[in-house]
Amino acid sequence: MTLCDELLAELRALANPANVAGMARYGINTVGTLGITIPTLRRIARRHQGDHALALCLWASGLHEARILAAFVDHPAQVVDAQLEAQVADLDSWDVCDQWCGLVWRTPFVHRKIDAWARRPEQFVRRAAFALVAELAAHDRGMPDAAFVPLLALVEAHADDDRNYVKKAVDWALRGIGKRNRALNALAVETARRLSERPERAARWIGRDALRELRSAAVQSRLAPAPPAQAPSAM
Repeated sequence: MTLCDELLAELRALANPANVAGMARYGINTVGTLGITIPTLRRIARRHQGDHALALCLWASGLHEARILAAFVDHPAQVVDAQLEAQVADLDSWDVCDQWCGLVWRTPFVHRKIDAWARRPEQFVRRAAFALVAELAAHDRGMPDAAFVPLLALVEAHADDDRNYVKKAVDWALRGIGKRNRALNALAVETARRLSERPERAARWIGRDALRELRSAAVQSRLAPAPPAQAPSAM
């Protein structure tokens, strides 16, 4: 029995049908789903971090949780373009898509894939594009502000997609950019304002939802510049 076989057997032994029913209520595809929690999958992944061959085998199994585990295990430096194209075509649930994007944003292909996948019609392929934008906004601290400007334009270009899993990802991307810093917040707020006035229902929903968060006291307070340091008082 290979390591991949052993892990697949371990996953099947952890199956929880009650969890599957609960996942369905959140729009998660239950086909091939075992009902294993993300924290449990992360604990398993820590034992096999960076095993690219194992990740490919887990993904090929088709099991819902095995594909999430594959995204946690795989090494981004060993991921190749053909792998990403094959795997993005396999996506059939928003949670697998989003966890997989946690791997993809760390590969050298991420910007090219955002551009290409945003223009594709498949629901989860397009969702992946905007989930990647959200990942970059949240995690790539070295990415310059100027690199987010064309991503805001991409948000505007596809904000008319009324499919639930797409419009929520577009909204996620817009809110993520607007929470990076004060300069990007201003650009994202202006983008959201324009969307809120568009005729398309999806665009208006995205714009209004983003405006609520990006203009909120919580976000504005976090983005506020630090107060100047005060000179010590004389004794």
